[in-house]
Amino acid sequence: MDERSNELADFLRTRRARVTPDQAGLPDDGRARRVPGLRRDEVARLAGVSTEYYTRIEQGRAPNPSPEVLEALARTLRLDPSEREHLTDLLARPTPARRAPTSPQRVRPGLHLMLQTLDHVPAFILGRRTDVLASNRLAREVLTDFDALPATRRNLARYYLLDPVARERVGDWEQIAAETVAILRLEAGRVPHDRQLADLVGELTLKSPEFSTWWNDHRVLRRTHGAKHYHHPLVGDLHFSYESFQVPGDSDQTLCVYNVEPGSDTTEALRLLAGWTAPRSTGAPERGDPCGGRPVDGPAR
Repeated sequence: MDERSNELADFLRTRRARVTPDQAGLPDDGRARRVPGLRRDEVARLAGVSTEYYTRIEQGRAPNPSPEVLEALARTLRLDPSEREHLTDLLARPTPARRAPTSPQRVRPGLHLMLQTLDHVPAFILGRRTDVLASNRLAREVLTDFDALPATRRNLARYYLLDPVARERVGDWEQIAAETVAILRLEAGRVPHDRQLADLVGELTLKSPEFSTWWNDHRVLRRTHGAKHYHHPLVGDLHFSYESFQVPGDSDQTLCVYNVEPGSDTTEALRLLAGWTAPRSTGAPERGDPCGGRPVDGPAR
């Protein structure tokens, strides 16, 4: 099998391994189980297809399964929306249109202004491969100063997995880092042949002790909202409810906003942090202000 077929086979094997016969409503047939979870023939029976046909699907030898078959497999394997999307991506035949773009991503001046308008909470824009394309001052203070890094190094996954400061600053670091790997996994299925993503995966494999384990479990995730906890050396614990929004006009960009409860300790801590770290008034626009002449291009990746 080629690399793409191997990815599909590994994904389906890991998904059926986590579903027990009891969960699937299957009676004990008395046969010894050499693998955890469901066997191929059991998945096939529950999905209403032949064992031979399911085996061909798992091996990448069944082109274009019908939507009905995909729905039956997703239901049998208890796939969540991200996993359903990933299965569809892996079964699709790559075409030139699906190859990763090579031109640098650009953030519109209006989006830069929006980040500054959201000056009371951390906010940033992610691009392909979790590249950090733009961020406001509080995002740079709470996470790390991405603007101080070379453009090609401004990447959220690289920060979480390779920056020692992230392990100290990010609450529930292991969970957040693993979820970020799952986000990269989803993108790898959506946009095959992305050389820059492959380079990032290679770097993380070599430098992060945990990355390979998380990458090889084939978990996928599209992050939309949730909770985040950080510990800042100046103001202590910070608790956020984050929301992620696809940028209108560019499906490869995501606006991430870390909201806070009005009147909470985090609101007061951010107010103090903003005051302590505010740049001295020099008459010059704040870093990142497109009106001040700073290029609005993201990382040249």
